[in-house]
Amino acid sequence: METRIQNPQLASRLTPVTRAVELIRPGMTVGMSGFTGAGYPKAVPLALAERIAAAHARGEKFGIRVLTGASTAPELDGVLARTGGIDFRLPYQSDPELRARINRGEIEYMDIHLGHVAQYAWFGFFGKIDMAVIEVAGILPDGRLIPSTSVGNNKTWLDLADQVIVEVNHDQPQGLDGMHDIYYGTALPPNRVPIPLLAPGDRIGEPYLRVDPAKVVAVVETHGRDRLGRFAEPDDNCQRIAGHLVEFFRHEIAKGRLGEHLLPLQSGVGNIANAVLTGLRAGGFEQLTGFTEVIQDGMLDLIRTGTITMASATALSLSPEAVEEFISHIDYYRRRIVLRPQEISNHAELVRRLGCLALNGMVEADLYGNVNSTHVAGTSIINGIGGSGDFARNGFLSCFLTPSTAKNGAISSIVPMVSHVDHTEHDVAVVVTEQGLADLRGLSPKQRARMVIGNCAHPDYRPMLEDYFDRAWRDSRGKHTPHLLTEALSWHQRFLDTGSMKP
Repeated sequence: METRIQNPQLASRLTPVTRAVELIRPGMTVGMSGFTGAGYPKAVPLALAERIAAAHARGEKFGIRVLTGASTAPELDGVLARTGGIDFRLPYQSDPELRARINRGEIEYMDIHLGHVAQYAWFGFFGKIDMAVIEVAGILPDGRLIPSTSVGNNKTWLDLADQVIVEVNHDQPQGLDGMHDIYYGTALPPNRVPIPLLAPGDRIGEPYLRVDPAKVVAVVETHGRDRLGRFAEPDDNCQRIAGHLVEFFRHEIAKGRLGEHLLPLQSGVGNIANAVLTGLRAGGFEQLTGFTEVIQDGMLDLIRTGTITMASATALSLSPEAVEEFISHIDYYRRRIVLRPQEISNHAELVRRLGCLALNGMVEADLYGNVNSTHVAGTSIINGIGGSGDFARNGFLSCFLTPSTAKNGAISSIVPMVSHVDHTEHDVAVVVTEQGLADLRGLSPKQRARMVIGNCAHPDYRPMLEDYFDRAWRDSRGKHTPHLLTEALSWHQRFLDTGSMKP
C-alpha cells in the first residue's frame, strides 16, 4: 500500500502522539483544524487531554487557547473541556460539555462571524499563534498537504503558527485529492486586490495546503472517521417551512426578481435546512448551484440527483449514511464539489457579488425583524453565530427559519423583543415559520410587526402579540418602533420563572 507521507523530510518527523503533545505547553494559543465535526485532529487532542489531566492531578495549572474553523467533536472540544484544558475558545462550538462550561463562566468564549476569523488572525487581533494541529489526508513528495473533509482556517493556522503538528489520517478517503481550492491571493490592507471568483465552481487557487517544513515539529499517523450525527426525518413543521419557501421562490420568479435557476444557495446546518433543500428538489427546481459553508445530506442529495450542478463550501457535514454515499461515488462528487478556506467560502464581497440566497435557522425573531440565533434568554450561548451573519448581511435574500414554538409550546419563537440580537432588522428580509412567511422587504417597523404577527406567530401567542403591539403603539413615547420597555422582555423572564412564556 502506498504511503500517505511521501515527503522524506516530513516522514522523518513521524512521532508517537504521546511525544507530540509534549510540544504543546500551558498558555499556548493553538489553531486546530475542524469544521462542524469534519476534518478535526483525531489523536492529538485526546492525548493532550490525558497530559492535561495528569498535570492537574499534580496540582499544576494547564490550559490552552483553542482556535478552530467551527465546531469540532467530542474527541477535541469535549475531552479538552472536560479536563479543564481550555482557557479560551473561538469561533463556534456545539459540544455539550464545552457549552456547559462556557455558560458556567469556566471558559472564556468569543463568538465571531466565521468570515472574520482568518483576517482577524492576520491582523494580530488574537495575538501570536504558537501551534497549529492540522488533520490532512496525505503529504505529497514536495511537502504540500492534501486537505481532508474540511478546510476551515487551516491555511491561516499553517501560515501563522510558529510550530505545526500534522495528523495524517489514513481513514480519510484518498479520492479527496483534487477536491479543494486553496487560494493564496489574500493580503492585508491596503494591499488587497479583488478575489477573481465569478461563479461557485471557479477554481482560483491550488488543490493543496502549503507548509514550511521547518515549522513541522511532528507528524502523527491516525485512523478514524469524522464524528458526524444523523439528521432527523423532516417533520410536519419542517415540511411546511420548506413549502412556504418554495412557494415564495416561485412568486419571486413570477415577479422577475429571481431566475428559474434561482441564485447560489447558502444553507445552515440542521433538520430545517435539510428539509428546505429537499423541498427545492420536490418543487421541480433544476440546475441550481450552492455557495455555502457546509455540504450536508440535503445538498449532497441534490448534487447526486443533478438538481445542484456545482457546490462550493469549506466542509462536509454528512450523516454516516451520506458519508458512505460520498465515498462510494467520490469521483462523481469531486467534479461537482469545491472545498475552500472559510475566508473565501464566507467572504462578504463574494456573497454579495454572487447574490447568495441565505437560508439560516434562528432561536427567535421579534416584531420588527430582529433575530436572535445564538442565546437562550439572552445570557446562555447555544452554539454561536457561525456564518449566518456573513450571508445574511451580504446575500441577495436573507431568510430566517424556525418553528413558531419550542419546548412543546412553552416558548414562542416570535416575541415582543429578542433577548439577544445577532441579526438586526436591517439584515433580515424574510422570516418563516410553519405558520407562514413574512416578507419584510420595503416595510416600516410597524408594517413589519403586523406582517410577522399575522403570518408567523403561533395562534396560541398571536393574541398576546397583538395586544402588546396595540398597547405599545398607544403608550410608547416614540411611534416609529413602539415598545413598552417594562414589558419588552417580560416573556423571557416569565419563562425563566415558570417554565413557560404563557401567562
